[in-house]
Amino acid sequence: MRDHKGLYYYPNPANKKERMYVRENDGMIEFRLWNQDHPEIWERHGWLDMDIIRRAAKMYKGKGENPLKLYDLDIARALLREKICR
Repeated sequence: MRDHKGLYYYPNPANKKERMYVRENDGMIEFRLWNQDHPEIWERHGWLDMDIIRRAAKMYKGKGENPLKLYDLDIARALLREKICR
C-alpha cells in the first residue's frame, strides 16, 4: 500500500492504526514505524536497516514480545518490487 509517507504494510493486520513504512536506500531495505495513537514514534525514530534492528532487538531479548516480528523483509521486498513494476 502507499500513502503520502510512502510504501507500507500492517505489521499486525488486526491493527490498522500501526503501519510499517519501507524504502530502499543505497541497496538496503529500511523500515520506519508509524502509529496513529503515538505519532511521536515517527518523529523520534528515523529509518532503520535490518542490521540496526537486529542489534537493537538483542537489548530486548527476554523482556517481552520480540520486536523483530514487526519487520518483515519478504513483505518489504514485495512492496518494493511492485513499486518498480508500476
